[in-house]
Amino acid sequence: MSIEDLRKRQQEQSARWESDRSVAPADFGAPAEEYRAATTAAALFDLTVRSHIELTGADRATFLHNFCTNDIKRLAPGQGCEAFITSIKGRILGHVLVFATDTSLWLESDAGTEGELVAHLDKYLIVEDVEIHRRSSEEAELLCVGPEAAGRLNDVLGIDTAAIPADGVTPSEFEEQPVQVRRTSFTGYPEWAVVAPVAILPVLWSRLTEAGLRSAGALAFEALRIQAGMPRVGVDISEENIAQEANRTEEAISFTKGCYLGQEPIARLDALGHVNKLLCVLRIESDQVPAAGATVVDDGGKDLGRITSATVSPESGQVVALGILKASHAKPETAVAVRGEGDAALVARVASTQPS
Repeated sequence: MSIEDLRKRQQEQSARWESDRSVAPADFGAPAEEYRAATTAAALFDLTVRSHIELTGADRATFLHNFCTNDIKRLAPGQGCEAFITSIKGRILGHVLVFATDTSLWLESDAGTEGELVAHLDKYLIVEDVEIHRRSSEEAELLCVGPEAAGRLNDVLGIDTAAIPADGVTPSEFEEQPVQVRRTSFTGYPEWAVVAPVAILPVLWSRLTEAGLRSAGALAFEALRIQAGMPRVGVDISEENIAQEANRTEEAISFTKGCYLGQEPIARLDALGHVNKLLCVLRIESDQVPAAGATVVDDGGKDLGRITSATVSPESGQVVALGILKASHAKPETAVAVRGEGDAALVARVASTQPS
């Protein structure tokens, strides 16, 4: 079976696409109910576009440790972490989730980033016992979200999700094929990613929805992602940003791990005690969705930054957004305005990343 077979299963469940079928469905006919399932019950999202890389070899942990912001060498099998892969200037080249198994390290990252990350790491691979494997065409991801998701997933895979630590991973099996169940944090709600061979995804999708997870689309997921402050590389953050500007410092940066590529400017910025700008969640009192790049201003019209992502919340009908703002206006409840169509000022407030 293939991704197209998965699309056929989804179409049978009233899936609707806004563009081509190479990406996840926009919704399954009721985005507000899909959003509500993720926040109050159990929802299943298609994250098959995400990138997957596997590192094997005896030196894999030491090697990766030298090129990202978190402490990879401390990871025991079953553990994981969030990290940035940075340039020598501390700028963001990649935003990854790292998971340790008995035999390898797995990295997952945003759609379309596999090639650049592999090329970057391979450039520094000289004599180390490390092999870098592209896995995006072989493995793909489904995301189970909601307070009831754990029980549904346990029923299908016969595992105990409660035993998986935050950012951790556990092996399982489905249709006699190995799968990984990962504890992730895309949405701010309880969630588990299932990474499995592409060939079994259609059957896995069907089995999970039969077990009570509601099929949910990209519109609901995008609102949840934005509200949780989870950035996308190439959309919300890029090589223009030093790692701390992504506002994931607590989750993704260790200041005690020692040297790595980009460590010096990141440590210097930490010693200064502040950054000049930060990625922030905004709640906009309008149903008008500002375009990426729309200007954010203070009450006097002074430029504070730019919108990077925005969407209408399927539940509230109001717009939620991410934007890079001056740190002086990045605190929750700070009043700002977003320049919309025709320079109309859309009233907005900086929000926390806690579920509302």
